[in-house]
Amino acid sequence: MIAQEKIAQLIDRFQFLEAKMAEGASGSEIATLGREYAELRPVVETVTAYQDLLSQIAQAKEMLADPEMRELAEMELPELQEKLEVSEHEVQLALLPKDAADARPALVEIRPGTGGEEASLFAADLLRMYQRYSEKQGWRFEILEESQTELGGIKEVVARVAGDGVFAKLKYESGVHRVQRVPETESGGRIHTSAATVAVLPEAQDVDIQIAPGDLRIDTMRASGSGGQHVNTTDSAVRILHVPTGIMVVSAEKSQHRNREIAMQVLKTRLFDMERQRVDSERSADRKAQVGSGDRSERIRTYNFPQGRMTDHRINLTLYSLGQIMQGDLGEVIDALQSDAQATLLAEMGA
Repeated sequence: MIAQEKIAQLIDRFQFLEAKMAEGASGSEIATLGREYAELRPVVETVTAYQDLLSQIAQAKEMLADPEMRELAEMELPELQEKLEVSEHEVQLALLPKDAADARPALVEIRPGTGGEEASLFAADLLRMYQRYSEKQGWRFEILEESQTELGGIKEVVARVAGDGVFAKLKYESGVHRVQRVPETESGGRIHTSAATVAVLPEAQDVDIQIAPGDLRIDTMRASGSGGQHVNTTDSAVRILHVPTGIMVVSAEKSQHRNREIAMQVLKTRLFDMERQRVDSERSADRKAQVGSGDRSERIRTYNFPQGRMTDHRINLTLYSLGQIMQGDLGEVIDALQSDAQATLLAEMGA
């Protein structure tokens, strides 16, 4: 059952925002109002369509009492009731609590796990998969920091992804990704199992994290370059240690100023994520971990190359389209994960 009081409050808020924007406001205020208005607009449109259907059903029921209109009403009512069921579900989804970070850009961190060089090569494959998926979404994908192996694998990479609803989709990628395949370095044709870890963090904003200057230790050093390439002959690399937490961030691009910016942004994002994880842990201490919880020690997915199969273990989803998935066709997987998360929320709310 849809909570009519909640709908009324939502419409009132939307109308208030509309009026405030029409009155005119300062630059910062209009930007804040505009963001909230843009978020509420599709919800209000969904609710309005639902209310319109309720009104049509009420009119059709009144027509049943009119002998001349009864036949028409009896024809319309079943179709309207069917539409109402769909619309009601759409409203329930629209009214679900939103993660405030869903609209933010994200930092994607990929590191090899067990498996030696093959794990590093798989980490590079995952990086390409996310790059291609981002391109298909029209997002901007920027590598902030990358360290490669001599064979083209990844020791570690940090990328920033910006666009519409980035974190809302990519947050389900956090965890351990396992691969089963014959490595290029394997002469005997044996299938190896290796893994890489992915962490997707919502980008921190200045208002999220305040860092006392005394909590930081900042060093500059000579950059070694990515996999021995782009060797830097100046002390441009920046290493920042956040003393209270022990979090250390290093950026080794060519510009020391840019390195400082990157390192501070990554540090703030990791601190923001740490706080989010703490709050989430407290909130869900008495519940089972849900999809998208961000538990990076959890094995979430297996990529089986000999069978062309990808399995997401959280929702028991198996697809035999591994080639397309590795080319960035992640839409079906992410849609299924989002639907499962929504179903879980609906169940928790008793909808």
